[in-house]
Amino acid sequence: MSAATTRSRTTRTPAPDRLCAEAVDLARAAAEEAAAPGVVGEHVALVSEGDRVVTHYFESKEPGYRGWRWAVTVARASRAKNVTLDETVLLPGSDALLAPEWVPWSERLRPGDMGPGDLLPTEAEDPRLEPGWTGEDEPLPNSAVSRELAALADEEDAELTTPPATSRGSITSVAEELGTRRARVLSRYGLGLAADRWDEEFGARTPMAQAAPASCVTCAFLVPMTGSLRQAFGVCANEFAPADGRVVSLSYGCGGHSEAAVMPKPPKPAPHALDTVRVDAYPLRPADDSGSVPDRPDGSTDDLGHS
Repeated sequence: MSAATTRSRTTRTPAPDRLCAEAVDLARAAAEEAAAPGVVGEHVALVSEGDRVVTHYFESKEPGYRGWRWAVTVARASRAKNVTLDETVLLPGSDALLAPEWVPWSERLRPGDMGPGDLLPTEAEDPRLEPGWTGEDEPLPNSAVSRELAALADEEDAELTTPPATSRGSITSVAEELGTRRARVLSRYGLGLAADRWDEEFGARTPMAQAAPASCVTCAFLVPMTGSLRQAFGVCANEFAPADGRVVSLSYGCGGHSEAAVMPKPPKPAPHALDTVRVDAYPLRPADDSGSVPDRPDGSTDDLGHS
């Protein structure tokens, strides 16, 4: 007998045991006992699991478990005629309705999911963060307040102006005043993630920026940021803009640009032609020298034959 023939006989599925295959009623009774009443359907298949071990499959009519099957495994001992129950379980079939693959909460969380009272823990080794200055660390070896540097200067007689002694408490108070006493700060990786996220939402590739008359870098409503991000981002302060109060890229833009459509000043009205301030005096009678009527009576009209 060849080795190939031996392997084919040892790996092939054995034929179903006759007594186990005929124990359909025993398997159905076990399935009905484990399931709710009326949810075990027709017998759909049987599979030989090994020597004298057979699994019977019954259709499941349980609501919400479409395509699932009740699997009841029966077996019998060697040379025994009694078939015994092995296990009963509800298994999905090839077309079963399954729940989606489980995803950890840290990957399911999306911006805006947090509500009042929710806490979002961060990992101790979060790549977005790096250790900050807390006042517990000793000064660096090349620091002006380092004792090693002062000792080295004394030994080498270096002409070094020694700064006034600075205590740890004063450094801590200054750090608190400047807002830098934090256990962890953003790393370069964390800054890069934030920059990519902001640029994707309010960047140059958005439809709003493509149709804008100008970019935010020339807009008066842009509030500059501090630090290294000021070279690429700012905060929009236009209440009518779609990005009001949001971090925007300097290459972003919208129709609310301060110089997009400047309304002209109203024209200055021309001065009135009539002077209504001065009072003009008009006499009731004409002046003596203003008309053709003499101011004395005419001579006698007797010579002219007038009565």
